Amino acid sequence: MDCIFVAKKPLFISSNAYLSQLKRRDKVKRAGFSGILDPFACGTLIIAYGGYTRLFRFLEKNPKVYQATLWLGLESDTLDIEGIKEIYNVQKFKEEQLESLLQCFCGKVSFVPPKYSAKKINGKKAYEIARKGGEVALKSQEMEIFKIEFLNYRHPFLSFKVWVSEGSYIRSLGELIARELNCFGSLSYLERLSEGGLVFQNEAKLNPLDILPFPIIECQENLRETIFNGRKISKEDLKIYKEGKYIVKFEEFFSIILYQEKKVEYLVNRIPLC
Repeated sequence: MDCIFVAKKPLFISSNAYLSQLKRRDKVKRAGFSGILDPFACGTLIIAYGGYTRLFRFLEKNPKVYQATLWLGLESDTLDIEGIKEIYNVQKFKEEQLESLLQCFCGKVSFVPPKYSAKKINGKKAYEIARKGGEVALKSQEMEIFKIEFLNYRHPFLSFKVWVSEGSYIRSLGELIARELNCFGSLSYLERLSEGGLVFQNEAKLNPLDILPFPIIECQENLRETIFNGRKISKEDLKIYKEGKYIVKFEEFFSIILYQEKKVEYLVNRIPLC
């Protein structure tokens, strides 16, 4: 089975365990997902079966949109409700102060990923080292916050919606917000609403040609065998003169090619059209 769709991962299950459930349900062997979600988080997870798993690296990932609730006063090893250490009483803040503070995070923000994350240290995942009590020293990195929107404040819970770049950690953002308020803070809720514009629509199958961000070349039948077999092809054959990635489409399959430095290269070939 070759298909791609948006699923909605439930709370408190890992992305891999949820994918295993879908594979058993749909009786497929080859499957994958784009953009791992923490077990504690729920929401949009792009799933592909069969040959469509080869398309993940070409999908537009930005922006990723999340809705989160930050529990002010919650100290947690995991920066969410799975690793609670202590709960502190903190002063109540004015909504205007919180709204203004959130806007300060728009733009590029430096942060240290959570030690309970899938970031790798010498080939090992940080959370695996942390669970064994090992030292976790992750390097500072940068995320871009395109937009952030105040949703609600019911002390000590601050809810917001945020549009971020690929590789962002909303748990770390929550920690930074709380730090500016001189208190601990960890997420009590996190949902990914969309990824690269793709949203959950009852697992409706997506047409890959609609979601890949490349121009489509409706190819002539005399080139079918050449492209199907991955043979050398020229820009004149495809009638392209501008460098970039293109989708070469036939009735039953398509390929993604790269035209660069006067050469045409196959990136993926013979992806079936269902």
